[in-house]
Amino acid sequence: MPQRKPNLLVILIDDLRYDEFGAGGHPYMVTPNIDRLAREGALFERAFHTTPICSPNRASIVTGQYASRHGIIDNVARDAMSHRLPNYHLELQRLGYETAHIGKWHMGNDGMPRPGYDTWVSYDGHGKLMNPRLNHGGKYVQHDGYITDIMNGLAVEFLERKRTKPFSLFFAHKAVHPDAEQAADGTLRISAQGGYVVAERHRDLYRDALFPATPNMMSPEEVARRKPAWAEAFAMKGGATAQEILSALKSGSQDEIRQRARMMAAVDEGMGAIFATLERQGELDNTFIVFLGDNGFFFGEHALGPERRFAYEEGIRSPFLVRWPRRVKAGTRVRDLVICQDIAPTMIELAGGRPGPQIQGRSLLPLFARGSKPARKGSREGWRKSFLVEYWAEQAMPWLVGMTYKAVRTDRWKLIHWVNRGRAGELDELYDLDSDPYELDNLNRSRAAGPVRERLRRELRRLVGDAMGL
Repeated sequence: MPQRKPNLLVILIDDLRYDEFGAGGHPYMVTPNIDRLAREGALFERAFHTTPICSPNRASIVTGQYASRHGIIDNVARDAMSHRLPNYHLELQRLGYETAHIGKWHMGNDGMPRPGYDTWVSYDGHGKLMNPRLNHGGKYVQHDGYITDIMNGLAVEFLERKRTKPFSLFFAHKAVHPDAEQAADGTLRISAQGGYVVAERHRDLYRDALFPATPNMMSPEEVARRKPAWAEAFAMKGGATAQEILSALKSGSQDEIRQRARMMAAVDEGMGAIFATLERQGELDNTFIVFLGDNGFFFGEHALGPERRFAYEEGIRSPFLVRWPRRVKAGTRVRDLVICQDIAPTMIELAGGRPGPQIQGRSLLPLFARGSKPARKGSREGWRKSFLVEYWAEQAMPWLVGMTYKAVRTDRWKLIHWVNRGRAGELDELYDLDSDPYELDNLNRSRAAGPVRERLRRELRRLVGDAMGL
């Protein structure tokens, strides 16, 4: 007798770092329900975003494509384009799934329904942390209360429905993104409500907790000395607009880190409610669950914050958890290089389909079939050995104009090529992540590293061509 098709559930957290949950290594955050995913499933230790900023990476998740191909390259309001994305939910509908999107969309600033979903709840732009106005299937409805609690309730309500088909739910929280207002050109302003907002019941959590400093939490002057491409950007960051945003968010402070941890408390409660609902229905073990963030975030590493756009590990690494007892052994740790584009082909394969040639990610199922033990240095035979990271300079943060880059990350090495900085790659950055995990020692001008640098430059050219379909 053939097995039932699994339900599919993606839980996406906005701006969540790879280490911003208990099992991910946060020094004080308590997230028992999220940690349950790691305990009963797999924790991917090296999962990455390939354009670490909201809109492009969300489009990469639902299309399985690099931003070079799907065309959402920044947070500018490309509303029409976002209605035409080759979203994997379109294929799931054809394969007999009931599909739903609940939460933040932010590919285009309007909250109207997108193709591929039988159920739609979203909002314009970034939405509001308190008393949000939500779009239910094309009609705007005013809600009262804290958005994370409201979203948790809507997700549970969807899961409780009686249905004759398997479901696919894409559940996208606004947390832990602060309240902000974004213009059509991507320019960001902190809203009058004031940055991070937590549920009243969590206001006193972690009152005296401290997030430890790391060696790469340096001054702008020290960063510019080691990474000269940053000198001009840091000089511009002293302007009034930049300081207004930094001050509103208390950027890089212990208070900012604690506020984000408090916001995650409501997310974790919602994860517990989802577990309880699926268990009550007898559907938990038949539901393939993926938990991840939409980009990383800097707590002052490399003098960056409030920031996520850059190819250092804090910007591109993602929390990435999978639970599905049918194939995923409890307590699995995976060190293979995984990218967010791998979600779409995985979901299509689980639904009984075959990913089309437009998809650039790879199904994760072979990793589970082979168990949790990776090959030498964490890279399995036949799995990817490198991936591309790409970013296009934008207007959202004025001091970042001109900071377009292409980067390649392998098991051991990272090369960041600044497209508009220096000549012939003289301001590029090269890091040996085995010996320098904090990316402090830029080897770009090292004669000894010359052969590695040239090999990575060739690999980067290949990856850029492949991403664009050349």
